[in-house]
Amino acid sequence: MNQNPYDSPSHDPSDASADAFDPGPASPAKAPPATTLKLWFMMFLEFFIWGAWLPLIFGYLPKLGFTAFQQSVILNAFPVSAILAMFFSNQFADRNFAAEKFLSFSHVVGGLAILGCGFVTDFWSFCILMWVHCILYVPTISITNSIAFAAMKDATREFGLVRMGGTIGWIAASWPFLFLLGGKIGEEVTYIVAGIASLALAGFSLTLPHTPPNREAGAELAWVKAFRTLAKPAILVLWLVTMVDATVHQWYFNWTGRFLEGIGIPQNWVMPVMSIGQIAEILTMLVLGYALKSLGWKTTLIFGILGHAVRFAVFAFLPYQAPVILVNLLHGVCYAFFFATVYIFVDEYLPKDVRSSTQGIFNLMILGVGPLVANSLGPYLFEQFTVDGVTNYRGLFLIPCVTALAAAVILAIAFWPPEKKEA
Repeated sequence: MNQNPYDSPSHDPSDASADAFDPGPASPAKAPPATTLKLWFMMFLEFFIWGAWLPLIFGYLPKLGFTAFQQSVILNAFPVSAILAMFFSNQFADRNFAAEKFLSFSHVVGGLAILGCGFVTDFWSFCILMWVHCILYVPTISITNSIAFAAMKDATREFGLVRMGGTIGWIAASWPFLFLLGGKIGEEVTYIVAGIASLALAGFSLTLPHTPPNREAGAELAWVKAFRTLAKPAILVLWLVTMVDATVHQWYFNWTGRFLEGIGIPQNWVMPVMSIGQIAEILTMLVLGYALKSLGWKTTLIFGILGHAVRFAVFAFLPYQAPVILVNLLHGVCYAFFFATVYIFVDEYLPKDVRSSTQGIFNLMILGVGPLVANSLGPYLFEQFTVDGVTNYRGLFLIPCVTALAAAVILAIAFWPPEKKEA
């Protein structure tokens, strides 16, 4: 999401052997500045594409006359693609194609598909185009990480700066629509802009550092080994709570755009207002290390979940523009204190040979199962709380608020992280 709650590195730099990052004098401390700039711009475009269409699609589909079921079918293209990517597409691409060429091909075909969504209004055409786009786009989230990690000399120092390009790209995707939609250009322009950006990335991908396929033997079943880590009670509890938190997080995207318009925020300001959360996310990431050291794993994670509860409580009980806009600053807490902390925890406590694959099964919940549940229930719940065109947002928002509170209680009672890092 945005350093999106939906992203984690596909390659863990700590999984490499010690001599893979030779600190000798012949090795540069960092990748060349030109390479770093290319990687940064790659991330910028990658998340600009997603950020251009996601925030407004939840309000756009009802305007096209699609039923709640039809909306769910379209919205679930992304999480289902994430599940497919976990078990099939990511590994197939990683082991059979140079990463930069797969990235280029995916963005040509996926870009044309999302571009087409801006010109069609019937269900079947829109649905097929969105599914084609998502099936090809979702694996590229991991592919861009693979390209970045392969090109960097010191991933622990460089990846944060490179990945920040994605967060800035998500934010940048929001602001043009302040002017475009303000000029009465329809929401279909979001898909056209996403398509143009995707085609631009397709061409730019061919200038990226060559990243050959990884034909490592036995890696096909890495996810099987990862699932065995769920035998550890702390990992299992965190994995299940992650699914709940990802569901709650996706409900924010499902309903917030329409809610903001409902309290009088002009349509062209909806995406900029929602992007406040991503700006706060950058700032929150800067203090995450201090928070983990001061509060510990459990308390930090609980604060992350409670951020959702507070935000939805404000939406429910203080539905006025000023508090609603200000509470979006909590998005940074929701992301950094939970999702980013989950990734760091896995890297910190699991053995080297399963860290990357275990990141993958957590990503399965964040990118796949959580959003799948939210997108399946979201349109139905919205209809249930809407009578004669008037939505009972208080009742609607209490559902994720209470769900987040329950998840925080479960984490407080049942999550006990190990005292020491495993070898």
